[in-house]
Amino acid sequence: MSYTESIGSRTYRFADLKTLLAKASPQRSGDQLASIAAASEEERVAAKMALAEVPLRTFLNEPLIPYETDEVTRLIIDDHSPAAFAEISHLTVGDFRNWLLSTTSDTDALTRITEGLTPEMVAAVSKLMRNQDLITAARKRPVITRFRNTVGLPGRMSVRLQPNHPTDDVKGIAASMLDGLMYGCGDALIGINPASDNLAAITKLLQMIDDFRQRYQVPTQSCVLTHVTSTIAAMEKGAPVDLVFQSIAGTEKANASFGISLALLQEAYEAGLSLQRGTVGSNLMYFETGQGSALSADAHFGVDQQTCEARAYAVARKFKPFLVNTVVGFIGPEYLYDGKQITRAGLEDHFCGKLLGVPMGCDICYTNHAEADQDDMDNLLTLLGVAGINFIMGVPGADDVMLNYQSTSFHDALYVRDVLGLRRAPEFEEWLESMQIIDARGALIGASARQPLLEGARDWMGIA
Repeated sequence: MSYTESIGSRTYRFADLKTLLAKASPQRSGDQLASIAAASEEERVAAKMALAEVPLRTFLNEPLIPYETDEVTRLIIDDHSPAAFAEISHLTVGDFRNWLLSTTSDTDALTRITEGLTPEMVAAVSKLMRNQDLITAARKRPVITRFRNTVGLPGRMSVRLQPNHPTDDVKGIAASMLDGLMYGCGDALIGINPASDNLAAITKLLQMIDDFRQRYQVPTQSCVLTHVTSTIAAMEKGAPVDLVFQSIAGTEKANASFGISLALLQEAYEAGLSLQRGTVGSNLMYFETGQGSALSADAHFGVDQQTCEARAYAVARKFKPFLVNTVVGFIGPEYLYDGKQITRAGLEDHFCGKLLGVPMGCDICYTNHAEADQDDMDNLLTLLGVAGINFIMGVPGADDVMLNYQSTSFHDALYVRDVLGLRRAPEFEEWLESMQIIDARGALIGASARQPLLEGARDWMGIA
């Protein structure tokens, strides 16, 4: 089905729904690279006007990628709930925007419709929204998950402690881990990107974190962010695996480029459940995504990168994850050129994920060859804090020395918690207070009070 819209004497024609969505997207370098972006701001406005009139039902009848050839499309269609959709089934995309922003559409209303939404619907409505609209609607849709603690409660923001090391040196990782804990970070998880997929090294890192966690009774979870097949192998060897990690994308072909399928993710999910390591809940999958992954794998099929990204969230929610985050600026300026595009993408991803019932976090980041800097990251961090982000990254000095990119630091987490009054996961906060790391208000206690724990942990780990 084609779509048309006139502005003055000029009429714009859009061949199909995926073309309309691409032309309506805010400007970004990835869509320009794929030659699917609007050729002018006037064409972009025309596409938005036409998109606003599209009934939401259209997205159920006009798949962007054929049902017969893509298992992600099949998942989206087969798992769609007509009962949950009924409340909004009469709306157009423009009407849906108005409905989301109305004062009567509260948390209960947004939760009721979750299973009735497809990624394409939420991607479409996001293209009609200003940044403040994305923040307002996402804030109304908390998504709460549990493993050893509870993440996503309103008024709280968690941090993934990310103590990466370029050679997987256990003492180096342990030192960064202790540093982060002394700043009150780590309630989302302690998560290491390994320098290699060596099973012995992965197991050694998992064992180190788990020994520390048990010795000091830390109510958090660990993860070594290796390929899901390596995690399955580690579980088979008896390694203490908490969260099961995998990078995912929004098309079958893009996921195949990662070496995964829905069946493999199901196998990993069931293996993780069988370990029964959660204490307050059983959400155990951890997924990372990022706009541009399908395009970089030549697996986007003409679909704009933001809509492809939203489709990845349908994959994520299938497996009831504990954490999902978009690594928003990591792929590079070929996909998100500058700070403005990175900021917009982060807000879009968070909004789309939350509407689909996914526990969204964000690696607020950029590469050194992008037209962005730490001030841009400060801005996005603050906006996502207001929007109700589940978690962010805590990287020593905001500079990941293994992955070679810029993210957010332990100090950045202190900043946003302070200015917005955000607390940590309740179980983790109680532990920090019992360890005299924070006071009852959540503020850090002086270094002298923390010194006994720090020195004891250093001695135990053999860190000078």
